[in-house]
Amino acid sequence: MSDQSYLDWPFFEDHHRQLAADLDAWAYANLPAIVDAEGAHGNVDDTCRTLVRVMGEAGWLRYAVPAAYGGVHENLDVRSLALIRETLARHSGLADFAFAMQGLGSGAISTFGSDELKKAYLPDVASGKKIAAFALSETDAGSDVAAMQTYVERDGDGFVVNGSKTWISNGGIADFYTLFARNGRDGKKMSAVVVDKDCEGFSIADRIDVIAPHPLGTLAFDNCKVSEDRQIGSDDEGMKIALGTLDIFRTTVGAAALGFARRALDDATERAISRKMFGATLSDLPIAQERLAEMALDVDASALLVYRSAWVKDVKKTRVTREAAMAKLYATDQAQLVIDKAVQLFGGLGVTKGVKVEELYREIRALRIYEGASEVQKIVIARQHLQDNKK
Repeated sequence: MSDQSYLDWPFFEDHHRQLAADLDAWAYANLPAIVDAEGAHGNVDDTCRTLVRVMGEAGWLRYAVPAAYGGVHENLDVRSLALIRETLARHSGLADFAFAMQGLGSGAISTFGSDELKKAYLPDVASGKKIAAFALSETDAGSDVAAMQTYVERDGDGFVVNGSKTWISNGGIADFYTLFARNGRDGKKMSAVVVDKDCEGFSIADRIDVIAPHPLGTLAFDNCKVSEDRQIGSDDEGMKIALGTLDIFRTTVGAAALGFARRALDDATERAISRKMFGATLSDLPIAQERLAEMALDVDASALLVYRSAWVKDVKKTRVTREAAMAKLYATDQAQLVIDKAVQLFGGLGVTKGVKVEELYREIRALRIYEGASEVQKIVIARQHLQDNKK
């Protein structure tokens, strides 16, 4: 059983504690039948579709949209999102992925969309009837968003999109994509639109295999027609919308990493206590105790940064660019170290397929890259620090 004492921290209210307990019990009872180390049914696409449907039926996806459109809270509650991601990640990386993309893929609509757009998409996101995706990255425009080449132009009573996006989570299985593109072929600013999977001129150009299997793809737009009512916000607001969405969900990436790290610590502790060696147990060896102490420290420090960021966003209702960057940077980087130490404590078993820490070792790596690589987070933190001090 994972340490639950952090739930007593003043960042949380009683409904958060109940959420964590209820979801943990649900995950124990339901996730093993859907996912395992290799992915249920042998097909990651089918597994993700099943996860979205089941989480929708159970009501967990309601936390990913505002209450007026089928959600739980009036506005997205980052502490709830973070607790859900941490809990799901501790049980299954794929379950965390499926939940996270429902939130991130529809987050721009929740925060910046018109009432008509929210009504068209958010209830189906909450029920699990529609799968969402967030389309920002390009081959030469990942960390450097300003380098994107995909563009959108007005055309009669709608828009036309040309270009491509890659490394898009849920690419190939999503029902709609929140797309960010240049406003005009040579435009310096961005716009945001929603592209349905059956839009004329839209296609999946390729599927991408990565070390921790997830639905991932390259999208192609060839004079893709999008109706005017599918625009999010106004012309040239795309960058504000993208950053505002990431301001909410970047904290939750740290929470997912925390879930991975907490599971690695749990499994490593159990292994150390039960593993007989040198006439004692692994946990009796000072070097093993040192590693477990380092892991426990990094888990708690990550939790403090993650839930501070979530609390500031929810309670202070301010931008959390600095806090979210710190949470994501520290939690993802330290989770990588925690999991590596867990693998070492497991020895040969730690690199054996089907053992949880081996799965975690593959799962954690991408979190240090997506939604802003660790190096980008350092730039964000430094710039914010300097700006605050120059004031």
